[in-house]
Amino acid sequence: MNLLEVKGITKVFGEGTINERTALAQVDLELSAGDFVTVIGNNGAGKSTLLNCIAGVYSVDEGTIMLDGRNITKLPEHKRAENIGRVFQDPLKGTAFDMTIEQNLAIAYYKNKKRGLQPGISAKDRAFFREHLAMLEMGLEDKMTQKVKLLSGGQRQALTLFMAVIAEPKLLLLDEHTAALDPAAAATVLSLTDKFASRKDMCTLMITHNMKDALAYGNRTILMKSGKIMMDISGTEREAMTVEKLVEKFSIESDRMLL
Repeated sequence: MNLLEVKGITKVFGEGTINERTALAQVDLELSAGDFVTVIGNNGAGKSTLLNCIAGVYSVDEGTIMLDGRNITKLPEHKRAENIGRVFQDPLKGTAFDMTIEQNLAIAYYKNKKRGLQPGISAKDRAFFREHLAMLEMGLEDKMTQKVKLLSGGQRQALTLFMAVIAEPKLLLLDEHTAALDPAAAATVLSLTDKFASRKDMCTLMITHNMKDALAYGNRTILMKSGKIMMDISGTEREAMTVEKLVEKFSIESDRMLL
């Protein structure tokens, strides 16, 4: 059974006005557990709209969205968040900047768990956070009482990614989550992304403007254009695909995607 099933979803903005725009047009997409799908396309192709419709930020005009066998099409965003983790392009999103690292982690970790009457963060919680923060190899395990606003952009985005997966979501949505980082930080966060996305009970959708990354990470790549999925490749077909072939075949306009 597919973990995520998107069937025939359509999203129109400004319907009935001179600014009417079809952002998604009868989009179908299926992801199995363990899938790590990279998403590329020019600006306005519908990439972020697709993620926002899946997450519940936007309601769809047509179609259905199923997650782990459950119809979530009509569920509000906060209900979907129980099973969906998100990381945005802006490192300032996704964390409470004036709270400590351990406080941010506690909020993320317990969002789907009952804490009972126990106040604060337990020694067991701290040990768990410390052990897992060490995986990031950024020294954050020694800064757990430091406020998030003191972290660098790369550290903050790595923490946000960790927070997105710590609650064990069924689906991880990444919207150009390395675009605002310097190359070294972006490489570190992508490496962590690859590690977290290897979880067999989760599927991942990652939007990127970097076509080299789109072909290097994950097991599938889809290309969107004018609100539709124009390409969905995996296996040997994907291994044989190059940035140059993508540009030639789909007339991709953004030079930034070639980086």
